[in-house]
Amino acid sequence: MRAVGVCEFGGPEVLRVLDLPEPQAGPGEVRVRVHAAAVSPTDVMLRTGGHAVRMPGRRPPFVPGMDAAGVIDQIGPGVEGRLAVGQRVVALVLFTGPHGGAYAEQVVVPAASVVPAPEGMGLPDASTLPMNAMTARLALDVLDLPRGGTVAVSGAAGAVGGYAVELARADGLTVIADAASRDVETVRVFGADHVVERGAGIAERIRALVPEGVAGVVDGSAQTAELVPAIRDGGTLVELRGWQGPAERGIRVCPVMVTERISDTAGLDRLCRQAEAGVLTPRVAQVLPAAEAARAHRLLEAGGLRGRVVLDFS
Repeated sequence: MRAVGVCEFGGPEVLRVLDLPEPQAGPGEVRVRVHAAAVSPTDVMLRTGGHAVRMPGRRPPFVPGMDAAGVIDQIGPGVEGRLAVGQRVVALVLFTGPHGGAYAEQVVVPAASVVPAPEGMGLPDASTLPMNAMTARLALDVLDLPRGGTVAVSGAAGAVGGYAVELARADGLTVIADAASRDVETVRVFGADHVVERGAGIAERIRALVPEGVAGVVDGSAQTAELVPAIRDGGTLVELRGWQGPAERGIRVCPVMVTERISDTAGLDRLCRQAEAGVLTPRVAQVLPAAEAARAHRLLEAGGLRGRVVLDFS
């Protein structure tokens, strides 16, 4: 099968089209004929060697990608009847596992990580859901704010941040979100109750709306310590890129990783059903042929994207 991966770590130019053996679904697994694979910052970390410590003893090539959408073409022994050959699905793919990531024509994953794709949605859009929406869901679950509570979301115009705003609103929370001037209306459409200017001074702008400070923050843009002053004593800052603090005033800093939910079948299915119902809004910045993965990584690293670049393996 055709895949895209790296045999050495480095810049976007190390991404290569590879000819790999066709994988076979084992017990409890399904094989998905991938049509679309979303490109994320985690893929860049794999390409540059940032995940090497999580793959001891593994030898190249390494295939990136955590988000796949496609059609099941093989079912392994012992898989329950909820999945069938020919079914349109999305999959949350653990690229550090033995089968590699989603940048491939076929990917084998545990059945627990696969759910039906949203009805009426194209597979490129659907491919942006698994990792990004699940990360947003995990962040909000860690905050565990009561209905009527207030959450701040940084990076609200981004893929994870946008989903965090929409899910927080669906949870009955009041949402303060940041945005550059060109993104204010977009973030309001996601459901933000208040939009503050992003960048330096964000904590003061949040405090101007909530003088006692917010109970929780989802940091979707790695503003880290800049956000701590916006949080009330004993509140929580959820970090998506590993920052662990320190913070003062009893504030908890909670780094989260979506791999904690890699087998959360019910959670992934609920997110897809929310997308089906219009609660979540997938955004695709651009669809590129799989062979242009290096270009996709350059676009991501340049910044300024609104939505995900998606690789077409169809």
